[in-house]
Amino acid sequence: MFRVSDGVRSTHGQDGAIVLDVHQGQMFNLNPVGSKILELLERGSAQADIVDTISREFNASREVVENDVREFIESLRKHKLLTEH
Repeated sequence: MFRVSDGVRSTHGQDGAIVLDVHQGQMFNLNPVGSKILELLERGSAQADIVDTISREFNASREVVENDVREFIESLRKHKLLTEH
C-alpha cells in the first residue's frame, strides 16, 4: 500500500494536476491520467484497483495501464512524493 507524502499538496482540474512538494520546494505538472492516479492514491486505493479504474475510464488495455501505473508510482517514489507502508 502506498501513501502520498505529508508535504505534498495538489490541485486537480480537467487538464491534469499541479503538485507541490513543500518540503523539497518542487512543483510538478501531471496530465489527466497522472492526476487520476494521484487522486486514487490520495484516497488509499490499491495499485490493482488503480489499474482497473484507469483502464476503464481511459479505455486503454489493462497490460499497458499496468506497466504505466507501475512506472508512474516508481517515479513518485523516486521524487519522494509517495511512501510505501
